[in-house]
Amino acid sequence: MDILRMLAEEKIREAIRKGEFDNLPGAGKPLPPDDMDSVPEELRVGYKLLKNAGMLPEEMQLRKEMITLGDLISACQNDTERKKLQGQLSAKKLRYQTLMSERGWNSSEAFADYQRQIIQKLLEKD
Repeated sequence: MDILRMLAEEKIREAIRKGEFDNLPGAGKPLPPDDMDSVPEELRVGYKLLKNAGMLPEEMQLRKEMITLGDLISACQNDTERKKLQGQLSAKKLRYQTLMSERGWNSSEAFADYQRQIIQKLLEKD
């Protein structure tokens, strides 16, 4: 592996000498923030695969659905429909709590921080 690394570094140094990196778009500017910075390291690969496939992890999908149901309940005028939506919301909350307990994420400080960031992102209006 060290040989590959040395070859790559030599190619980079050669390109710098030739000026191939001069005038690149964004030169001298900070890199854009990485969406995965706040994701715990052990979850990044799995989340990246899901993201590339256009899928959401179950807990994120549940959070998104809970927020949508909460918005629907707030706007609902019909008591019967509101009770139905509240039942759906309760079921989603229960599933979410069960999922978090099964995965042991309720006790993870890294996940708690990540969860706060997910909730904030989901609550942002586009």
